[in-house]
Amino acid sequence: MKTLLLSLIIFTSSIVCAAEPSVNATNIVKQYDQLMQGQTNTGVYSMQVTTPQWQRTLELQVYRQYPSKTFIRILSPAKEAGITSLRIKNEMWNYLPAIEKTIKIPPSMMLQPWMGSDFTNDDLVKESSIVNDYTHTIIRETIVNGQAVYLIEALPKPNAAVIWGKIILWIRKNDFVPLKEEYYNEKQTLIKSLEYSDISQVSDRIIPKTWTMRSLIKPGHFTMIKLIDVTYDHPIDENIFSLTHLKKIE
Repeated sequence: MKTLLLSLIIFTSSIVCAAEPSVNATNIVKQYDQLMQGQTNTGVYSMQVTTPQWQRTLELQVYRQYPSKTFIRILSPAKEAGITSLRIKNEMWNYLPAIEKTIKIPPSMMLQPWMGSDFTNDDLVKESSIVNDYTHTIIRETIVNGQAVYLIEALPKPNAAVIWGKIILWIRKNDFVPLKEEYYNEKQTLIKSLEYSDISQVSDRIIPKTWTMRSLIKPGHFTMIKLIDVTYDHPIDENIFSLTHLKKIE
């Protein structure tokens, strides 16, 4: 009897030792963030804004140096061409060529829509950091379209300068590719969701090439961003991230 009991203890111990170590939610978010951002990314994107009343498509030139610098210039249509946004650390400016004026965007306007889209100023220029400004908890693991996925809850850290009260992330277990994000306000009301699709090769990585942001408070409002020609982790001229370049006509 003692021999049998000892064997059971040894067997159970071997199972515990062989078990997968606990997964760190913050490390998963870091992997996802690095995959989507890279050290740098540059290229051309399209943005299609749809409402029940109208639809329009913008072509954007984007330069991003992670984590603190972003430059976005509208290439077309002609009516908006030349409108430019620049973010350096916690400061953001928009240049409006029609009136030849540079406007500094205060923190209170980071939640405002960028060019009438469902993406906010903060979404596009990434003033807040999903890694550094939030704490992360794995809610559960689930299966989405046959793929194993982590559901991660991101809650703002005390005194963090963020605009969302909670973000829920769907991240694939095998490669950290995001499938979906949900954004809640400080009252825990779901405001909008971001769905990723068309997962394929972009530059040196596999990521979603289509990002669709849907408003949950404005029926029929959604914005689709598509990666047209994007490159990751190539050097960017520092002069691009300047107020002088903000006004430059290309």
